Amino acid sequence: MNSSSDWRTRSSRQLRVVDAFVVIWAVAGAYIIRFGFDTDSLIPSQEFNYAWLSAALAIVWWLMLGAWNSRQSRILGSGPDEYKRVAAASLWLFGLIAIVSYVLRVDTARGYVGVALPAGLVGLLLARWLIRQHLSVNRQLGESMSRLLLLGGPSAVAHLARSLETERHAGYLPVAVYTPGTTNASSVEPVTGLPVLGTKADAHSIVAAIRACDADAVAVSAGVQLHPQTLRHLGWELAARNIGLIMAPALTDIAGPRIHTQQVAGLPLIHVTTPTLEGGQRVAKRLFDVVVSSLLIVISLPAMAIVALLIKFDSSGPVVFRQDRVGIEGKPFQMFKFRSMVVDAELKLHALEAQNEGSGLLFKMRNDPRITPIGRILRKFSLDELPQLFNVLLGSMSLVGPRPPLPSEVAAYEQDVRRRLLVKPGLTGLWQVSGRSNLSWQDSVRLDLYYVENWSLAGDLLILIKTFRAVFHGAGAY
Repeated sequence: MNSSSDWRTRSSRQLRVVDAFVVIWAVAGAYIIRFGFDTDSLIPSQEFNYAWLSAALAIVWWLMLGAWNSRQSRILGSGPDEYKRVAAASLWLFGLIAIVSYVLRVDTARGYVGVALPAGLVGLLLARWLIRQHLSVNRQLGESMSRLLLLGGPSAVAHLARSLETERHAGYLPVAVYTPGTTNASSVEPVTGLPVLGTKADAHSIVAAIRACDADAVAVSAGVQLHPQTLRHLGWELAARNIGLIMAPALTDIAGPRIHTQQVAGLPLIHVTTPTLEGGQRVAKRLFDVVVSSLLIVISLPAMAIVALLIKFDSSGPVVFRQDRVGIEGKPFQMFKFRSMVVDAELKLHALEAQNEGSGLLFKMRNDPRITPIGRILRKFSLDELPQLFNVLLGSMSLVGPRPPLPSEVAAYEQDVRRRLLVKPGLTGLWQVSGRSNLSWQDSVRLDLYYVENWSLAGDLLILIKTFRAVFHGAGAY
């Protein structure tokens, strides 16, 4: 048994034990809360029935978590699939209990069920999150990873290897490449440094390469020069050896909800829906912005008043700084911020351009002399951006979206970068929760375009939650 199988077996065993503990804790806790230790108020048959019901509920709940494949190794450590399956198994179970109770006219104590379900579901999700954090730490150290042989064209396997390296928490470790049908004579892939184990376009040679690198999965990328029948035979060979087969099509920065598969004549056709933010979606996003920004303004008014006083005492000049920015569809607007620099900061910009530490069109300077002492603190915790809540309420910005660009930046945009202007700029966004000023220009653009292509209300909620954590840590803010 190789190390990959070891971690899979260990993780599966760990999850079975943790799930059992949480389910028993939730069911027993619900029983105690509802009926207490003193069961004198219950008739003997009722006490007996609920004791057996609790035992059966715990066993069936644990079994359903397994039946929903919530312990599969391929979904551990990355993505929402694990949480979705845990939630689905739990909700289906209690839904069935409700239906059976109604059909058979069984008077199940609602207080008992009303405690067991939320306690168990929250406990299971929290336990899975804690295990995921532990697994992520291990994977950063190169442990608990699936060893991959990358199969495809030279540029495709290099791109796939780089992408997997940046997302180590997903648990895939490229160990070698195989480029069938190419004339590559090099024994090492020049971009990634991974060994090239062959170029012959037949299943037997690929299986030999898998054995040579001890891979437990094969990732087939774009540009693979294999006949469909050869690929089919390869799939059979891998299945016989319990080796995973992963298809990695040439689709980048496309979120799961936009991808749909359809079987046609035995071919799995992948449909990618067009991103839209119109009609009901646009109304829902605007309503969300208005409600949440209004609440945040009310909550943060005392903090805004204190910040305004600190700025006034710290240096001369207006408290609120207004700056021209470019919004949706290229429409200009004035963005509000608490002033964190000296009054003539923009006039001094030209003299500091030689010391620019940013990349691309962004000017960033870690120790910018124009920033006031109180301004440095405001920027670290993003307090200078609180007035932008009024931009959100007035409609020129959204709570979540691409970074609001300067007119000078937009004038220098390449054609594909202009897609950032298809949605309203945001008070926060993927750029805010992924490194802020530490991001390169290319990474900032990539994240903004990903948001434009894959917007969803659930995604906005997740970004807002991550924003509070990013602001608290203060990383990349200067």
